[in-house]
Amino acid sequence: MRICAKAPLRLGLAGGGTDIAVYYSLYGGYVLNATIDLYSYCIIEPTDNGRIFFKAVDININEKFDSSPKLEISKRLPLHTGIYNRIVSDYCAGKSLSFNMVTFSDVPAGSGLGTSSTMVVVIIKAFIEWLNLPLGEYDIADLAYRIERIDIGLAGGKQDQYAATFGGFNFMEFFNDEKVIVNPLRLKRWIRNELEVSVVLYYTGVSRESANIINEQIEHTKQKDNKNIESMHEMKHQAVLMKEALLKGDFKSFSECLRDGWTAKKNLASSISNIFLDELYCYAVDNGAESAKISGAGGGGFMMIYCNPCNRINLINALKKKGGTIITTSFTEIGTQAWTIYNS
Repeated sequence: MRICAKAPLRLGLAGGGTDIAVYYSLYGGYVLNATIDLYSYCIIEPTDNGRIFFKAVDININEKFDSSPKLEISKRLPLHTGIYNRIVSDYCAGKSLSFNMVTFSDVPAGSGLGTSSTMVVVIIKAFIEWLNLPLGEYDIADLAYRIERIDIGLAGGKQDQYAATFGGFNFMEFFNDEKVIVNPLRLKRWIRNELEVSVVLYYTGVSRESANIINEQIEHTKQKDNKNIESMHEMKHQAVLMKEALLKGDFKSFSECLRDGWTAKKNLASSISNIFLDELYCYAVDNGAESAKISGAGGGGFMMIYCNPCNRINLINALKKKGGTIITTSFTEIGTQAWTIYNS
C-alpha cells in the first residue's frame, strides 16, 4: 500500500507579515494570497519492520529511526520528526508507527512560496489518509501551525498553512483570540485568465532563511517601532484594496496595491530587500513590468512581477539576460489532497 498526498504552494499577494502573532494579537491581520500549480508531495509506505525511514529527496537528506512513540527532533529534518511526534501523541494513543516516507517539492526551500509550511500540511494530510483521522480543513491548518511554530519553534506567520490546506484565492483574517477566517474569493474566469497572463515569476536563485528575517520583524513589532507598525497597518490596508480590485477586475489598482504593499513591506526589516533586489525591480520596470514584489518574507526567492500581457515576452526575454529562472504558472483552486494506491 502507498499513501500519496500533495499540497499547493502559494503566492503572497498582499498583507503578508500581518499574520505574525506578535502583530495580529494586538491589531488583527489581513492577508490575500493564491495557490499555484506548484506542489509539495509526501508518500508513505507502511511497513512492519519496526523502523522509520524519512527521505527528503529534493534536499538529499535521509534519516532512519527505530519505531518509537517519540522521536528526537532531527536537526536535519525537524518538520518530519515533529509531525510524527504530534500525530502519534494526539491520534495514535502513543502507539508507534513503522513506515517509509518520501517527500519533495517542485521548488527549492527558502524560495518564498511557503514551502516549509506546505510540507507540514502535506505530511499531515498523508497521515490523515493513512490513519483515517477526523480532521477538517481548519483543523489541518491549525495543527500545522502549532507543530511548526510551537512544537518545533520555527518563526513565521500563519497564512501558509491555511493557503496550502484550502487552496484558491483567499482573503484571510487573523484575530487576537487565535481565530482565523478564510474567505474564498469567487473570481470570474476572465479575471483569473488575465492575472495568469500578466504575472511572471522570476526565481532569483537566492535561497534565504525566512525565520531570520521574521525574527527581526518580530523584534521591531515588540518594541512598538512606529515605522514598523505603521507599515504593517499599510500592508493590511493594501490587502483590503487588492481584494476589492481583484473582485472588480481592476488591474490598474491591483498593480498599485502590489507596488505600495512591497514599498511598505521593505520597512519591516533591513534584510527584506537589498541592492540586488532593488536593482532587479528597477530592471524589470525598465523592461515592461508595471510592479513587482518578493513573495514571502523577502531577502530572495521568487519575485512576482506584474506586467501588461503585451509586454510579457519582451520582459521574459530581458529577464533571461539576468540569469535566474523564469516560471510561468497557473492558479489552482484545490488545496491539499491525498489518495491511496493498493498493491503497488
